[in-house]
Amino acid sequence: MSFSSVSSDPASALAAFGWDEAWAAEFAPYAEQGLLPGRVVRVDRGQCDIVTADGVVRADTAFVTPHDPLRVICTGDWAAVETAGNPRYVKAYLPRRTAFVRSTSSQRSEGQILAANVDHAVIAVSLAVELDLGRIERFLALAWESGAQPLVVLTKADLVPDPVTLGHLVQDVETAAPGVQVLTVSSVTGEGTDVLAAVVAGGTSVLLGISGAGKSTLANALLGADVMEVQQTREVDGKGRHTTTTRNLLALPGGGVLIDTPGLRGVGLWDAGTGVGQVFAEIEEYAGSCRFHDCAHEAEPGCAVLAAVDAGALPERRLESYRKLLRENQRIVAKTDARLRSELRRDWRLKSAVGRANYAAKRGRG
Repeated sequence: MSFSSVSSDPASALAAFGWDEAWAAEFAPYAEQGLLPGRVVRVDRGQCDIVTADGVVRADTAFVTPHDPLRVICTGDWAAVETAGNPRYVKAYLPRRTAFVRSTSSQRSEGQILAANVDHAVIAVSLAVELDLGRIERFLALAWESGAQPLVVLTKADLVPDPVTLGHLVQDVETAAPGVQVLTVSSVTGEGTDVLAAVVAGGTSVLLGISGAGKSTLANALLGADVMEVQQTREVDGKGRHTTTTRNLLALPGGGVLIDTPGLRGVGLWDAGTGVGQVFAEIEEYAGSCRFHDCAHEAEPGCAVLAAVDAGALPERRLESYRKLLRENQRIVAKTDARLRSELRRDWRLKSAVGRANYAAKRGRG
């Protein structure tokens, strides 16, 4: 379904983009205000494109640009927009069902929301270069934390013609991704694209991965057309230029919608303790048998996790990756808590100063 083929009935026009009765119930108060429902398909410099029953409209986000970067409007949000005006304004967006968030590269311990209301997090990993299992685990932690169902797609499978070698690579990823479907896909041969299309047809999917992972090629395969620009990757390291520069929501011909994202240089955790636990579910299960409930799995007596490593039941690489992500997550949570405490203290000081000024003014009038 194209953006230009929507009708005047919001329910039928927006169903292909994920609109349902629950969203309609959430939107009811805004409908009473005469606002128009729509889904954000792109955000750019304080404005966004929104697909509505009237077609795609351009709207200003000034009314929904709070100080908290996690509350800014983003691709995938359901918005309440003015029916007319130049410019039109987004007045509000509906509470998110899921949100994919990472930490920024800044020193301010802030989170960045990449996509909202996502059902499937498709993590694209290129087979043209050596697998980085630690990076896959990092993506998976963020995906689980978002509330979406992760899916790992190994792209460029045609570059690994030996089925035995390919099988070993898939097995390595499956070990790093317990409970997650792992697909091999080739845009050259068409392998796996039909299976992937069937998965993403049921809802909203976000396509994630580093630059050069083959996301744009994968998006084109799902869209059935060369919609996304594709750049050649460097042979030396398998990396490519960032052909996608904004997050775009695209309607898929087989059903469902896809949010394509730029290649991510950094994938920092953001309060993803639950996600880390799900990625390393077997370690958390072993930990339940440790002698001490606060066991750090370093050198404590009676540590069931270390016993599993010694017995060969748990790869030592998995334990090291688990420790690394836990430490990183603890640091970001601690920094975030400190920042929040600092902001609360600042607000308290400002309110106290206002209170003192008001009290002094009253005494002066008396």
